[in-house]
Amino acid sequence: MAMRLEILVFLSALLPLCLSHGLDPLGWLFQRQSYGHYFGSLQADSAGGACPDECDCPPSYPVAMYCDGRGLTAMPTIPSRIKYLYLQNNAITAVPDSALANATNLVWLMMHHNQLTSDGIGKVFLKLEGLERLYLQHNNLTSIPPNLPRTLRDLRFNHNKIEKVTPADLEGMDNLTILYLHDNAVTDMGTSLKALKSLTLLDISSNKLTKVPDAFPEDLHQLYMEFNSIASLPESFLGGLAQLQYVRLAHNQLTDKGIPPNTFNVSGLVELDLSFNKLERIPSISTTLQHLYLQANQIKEFTMGSFCSIIDVTNFSKLRTLRLEGNEISRQDIPSDSALCLRQASSIDI
Repeated sequence: MAMRLEILVFLSALLPLCLSHGLDPLGWLFQRQSYGHYFGSLQADSAGGACPDECDCPPSYPVAMYCDGRGLTAMPTIPSRIKYLYLQNNAITAVPDSALANATNLVWLMMHHNQLTSDGIGKVFLKLEGLERLYLQHNNLTSIPPNLPRTLRDLRFNHNKIEKVTPADLEGMDNLTILYLHDNAVTDMGTSLKALKSLTLLDISSNKLTKVPDAFPEDLHQLYMEFNSIASLPESFLGGLAQLQYVRLAHNQLTDKGIPPNTFNVSGLVELDLSFNKLERIPSISTTLQHLYLQANQIKEFTMGSFCSIIDVTNFSKLRTLRLEGNEISRQDIPSDSALCLRQASSIDI
């Protein structure tokens, strides 16, 4: 108590002196804060460059730089310490080779929703030897940039103007697990996907494909190819894809003649979407399939053999969802013994 009283008396005596000299009696407190900011800036500089004024570099997360939604038209200066760079929702048109010269430690680079063109991207990604995520969706790219890092795990090019994908574009990407190429103008992919040994999700929907790619990675888990112009499927279309569970081929030009027998009679498949095509019969499916979408086709017959070749206590379809509305059959066309085969179906829409 005595100590507090002494401090109060000292401050009381200091106040008139400060005011008589035009000084702020609490100025020392703010001066200390400014010194802290100064020393913090020095620390940032020593850690690989100061944060540019147009971006935010949180002191609590010094390896991240947030420049998203700032109206930028050019790349900012990037300190070498930055690993996670957020540049989405701007108006950047190019990434010159010098832009990432110091940022060789990048792990994530988010540049979606900009105005990037293929001519504006050179060999800028060549030195990013640790990059794992590259988001370039919603730009104006007409081709896949060259010299992409082989360390990538998540690569997104959807909503661009890409017309072609070659094997050289994706060569050596053994770690890639996710590839988004939907909503482009791709007409052919050839064997470009074959080398992607770790790929589990591939989305090439909403393109201009007239045939499926020549080869798929063996570990593929999800395959999305809806909204193309595919009229037929090759023999052994899903052969060797033991991990595949989801296939979407809706909104194509598939016919009965274009689907080889037992194409979809493969174990492991969980969901199959063939809606909005030109099928007249229900294709044969595996008894392990759980969700089948066939709405808006031209199906004229409900064939039990498509679901169950043998019906007994142990052999029945695991199908839970079956959609058949928008075809040329009615509920009266469902055979009376369908309940034995489709005993787990919670809904059959016709």
